Amino acid sequence: MNRTQKWLTSLLLFLACAGIHWYSLDAERVENYYSQGFSPWFSSTLRVSLGWIHFSIGDMVYGFLVLWIIYVFSKNIFLLFRGKYPWRTWLQAAKWYRIFNFIVITYLVFNIFWGLNYSRKGIAHQIGLNLGDYGKTELLALNHILVEKANNSKSYLVENGVAYPETKLLFQRAQQLYAHAATEYPFLKYKPASIKTSLWGWVGNYTGFTGYYNPFTGEAQVNTTVPPFLQPFICAHEIAHQLGYAKEREANFVGYLAISSSSDTLFQYSAYLDLFMYANRQLYGEDSTLARQCRKELSTDVQADIKEWITFNNRHKSFAEPLVRWAYGLYLQGNQQPQGLHSYDEVTAFLISYYKKYNKL
Repeated sequence: MNRTQKWLTSLLLFLACAGIHWYSLDAERVENYYSQGFSPWFSSTLRVSLGWIHFSIGDMVYGFLVLWIIYVFSKNIFLLFRGKYPWRTWLQAAKWYRIFNFIVITYLVFNIFWGLNYSRKGIAHQIGLNLGDYGKTELLALNHILVEKANNSKSYLVENGVAYPETKLLFQRAQQLYAHAATEYPFLKYKPASIKTSLWGWVGNYTGFTGYYNPFTGEAQVNTTVPPFLQPFICAHEIAHQLGYAKEREANFVGYLAISSSSDTLFQYSAYLDLFMYANRQLYGEDSTLARQCRKELSTDVQADIKEWITFNNRHKSFAEPLVRWAYGLYLQGNQQPQGLHSYDEVTAFLISYYKKYNKL
């Protein structure tokens, strides 16, 4: 390929990116034709292709990519010490051409495979929620409701000696949640499944990740080394991503919808505890005294779980976590979530609106 052909290829790729961006500007178009048309079919195709494999193909790819980056970096450092100045080759046009094309192709694949879901109308549109403003009064009421829900569900688990299942069964029960939810919300149909244990859970412990979705392979990964009471809601959250709910607040709410439509108390407790933490953090920003009072209303057993959660996080603190969280926050902001990592907390707006409409949680 001569020089003219190379730069023509780059121009065409750039125009394709511009076309993707233009397409994403119309949320209704994305919702009707991509999120409810192409995306469900394509994501299920990915799950059919890779779901039968017991380990995460995406994690393997990420692992090889990290090893390759380490190799290239080490090789260049070695050459530098030998006086060969490898940085000069990186100034060549051919290098920049390859780097540009790699970035552009990654952007295209990401958006075609899944990323356009960031621009959809989403779950609020599908179930007719009006996400209006809310204040301290609504936040306080939500905190009280979630305290009661968390206390009651935890009490049931303790009194009945309910044990946390092994990973395979946990994943099966998460699938059953969505199968049940799909009878009321057909757009939550989840078949086939592809939930897998993260190969890099130990890395996630030190970088703050409990689960993640791989948009290139369609796999949902769960960090099964975190405290067991967190894992059920993580499963529900990641499945929501697989179903095309890209924004974190929406994935949280969709996970709640699936869990609330079932009678699985173990999943319900995991959801109510997690949602309480989000709502309580938001209330703390409005009134720290009220937020602390709500925390004190949690039962001894629930507070013991929170203490275990905090201890786990403290035991896995590292220099890398703030950097990873900062980078991930930038990623979220770049994908229509201006609150960054606080986007997870914004599920409270959905919960408040849902309660106002249906008078239940």
